Amino acid sequence: MQFIDDSSGEDELISLLLKRQSELNSLLEITRAINKNTATPILIQMLEVILQSYLQVGKLRFLIEKENKFICISKYGGDFESGVLLSRACNKLSKIKSPVAIAGHQDPILQKYNYFIPIYHKSKALAYALIGDFNTSGDMLNNDLNFIQTLMNVIIVALENKKLFRERLQSERFQREMELAVEVQNMLIPLRMHKDDSVEIGAKYLPHQNIGGDYFDFIRLNDHEFLWCIADVSGKGVSAALLMANFQASLHAWAAVEDDLTNIIDRLNKIVLSNTKGEKFITLFLARYNEKKRKLNYINAGHNPPILYFEGEAAPLKLGTTMIGVFEDLPFLNEGEIDMEPGSLIFNYTDGLMDFESPSTRVWNEDKLLDFVKAHGHLSPDGLNDALLEHLNHVFKSKPIDDITLLTLRIF
Repeated sequence: MQFIDDSSGEDELISLLLKRQSELNSLLEITRAINKNTATPILIQMLEVILQSYLQVGKLRFLIEKENKFICISKYGGDFESGVLLSRACNKLSKIKSPVAIAGHQDPILQKYNYFIPIYHKSKALAYALIGDFNTSGDMLNNDLNFIQTLMNVIIVALENKKLFRERLQSERFQREMELAVEVQNMLIPLRMHKDDSVEIGAKYLPHQNIGGDYFDFIRLNDHEFLWCIADVSGKGVSAALLMANFQASLHAWAAVEDDLTNIIDRLNKIVLSNTKGEKFITLFLARYNEKKRKLNYINAGHNPPILYFEGEAAPLKLGTTMIGVFEDLPFLNEGEIDMEPGSLIFNYTDGLMDFESPSTRVWNEDKLLDFVKAHGHLSPDGLNDALLEHLNHVFKSKPIDDITLLTLRIF
């Protein structure tokens, strides 16, 4: 009799040792797969094989947390429920932190399963598992449930690490794109402004969060003519910077061979539309000045209207067309022409000048800007730019929400 009991004990011990060996082998295979950066579907498939073939789990629903919701990433056995119903059912057990029997639960979904297995990190639920048609009992039950929980925890940690790695790569890629965009834009913004006896120029460029879509340029065409442009491209980042680089190259190319501003704008519109397929647009103000004739020709393409100042009077320059890059054929295209008096000043800006994070109770709009230029237009271009920025800082005491570009010219 004693011999039979000893033999039975040895068999149970051998069975337990074999079971533990199988568990270790399963964990080892999963760990190797994780170290090889095996795809998530393969890891889930390995989990299902272990549960079905080794532990004889007949039914599984495995839900993981994603963006504050639980989604089912693995299921087999029985009639499949909707992910929403499964999530709602598991949330009823959200306070449970260890495997528990649920066969007699009141919930119609939970009662179809034998056990509920939660996976937590500190106080945060990372995953829930429902297993059914699982007949293990006795001393091996707790061992099997704990092993299942451990196995799932290893996989969840691996999935979290994959997610963090992807986010880090994305962050590094985004940072590099921003650095590239900054490099491109720095090449577009003039390092020093043109100086001669016929025109005085002052410029300020204040990018919002390192990279924006503003652009300005001054081009001396010949001994008696010059052209300038201020523009704003929709969007941010590399795509906006590359679009603006292409725009600058196109502007310089056409300005060198074309005298008619309407033809230049029409060409630029077609180029931008061809490059972006209508997904981005550019607003701009383009002007050409002839010193001999003292004639200013300009086109405002959907841009904030520059302000012309002379001897205490100021007026916005609005004549032109729509933004470019939207319509294949511009719906209208008008060119303005002005006889310039010596000492006239033109103040150009982008829309960031009008938008701030926390507007004060004081009103700031184009009429207020016009009044400011009337009152301070006698200052030098740099003096006017500095005075305006100091005024806005005093009024709003907050940061702008977009890039600010100021380009001011006094024509003698």
